[in-house]
Amino acid sequence: MTDVQVSAVNEESIDTILAGDVEFSGTMVFKKPLMIKGRVSGTIRSESDLYIDTGAVVEAEISANQVSVRGTVKGNVVAKDRVDLYASCSLDGDIRAPEVTMETGCRFNGICTMTGKKADAPAS
Repeated sequence: MTDVQVSAVNEESIDTILAGDVEFSGTMVFKKPLMIKGRVSGTIRSESDLYIDTGAVVEAEISANQVSVRGTVKGNVVAKDRVDLYASCSLDGDIRAPEVTMETGCRFNGICTMTGKKADAPAS
């Protein structure tokens, strides 16, 4: 059996970080990488990457390029590229992405649909 390796996130490369004391409710739309450390509820739509940090609580339908979860998510996740679930994460909802990685210890309840290659990727 192979151990899954998921890489650490460099916060300096993230355009916006919502601090741990931020609470947001509504529809969030963004085009550059975003990290959530606080509480968000509603809908999240992005053309870029979403990072949900340890201690963050997100109750939302999520659609992004890449989704990395270390905190708690309640809602469905759709990613164009990949979804990474770290050992500290808890996700209650369905996942749909070309690639999904789950670190040992993560908690996932839902249906995982791996779509294979990205739909917009050129055939090789």
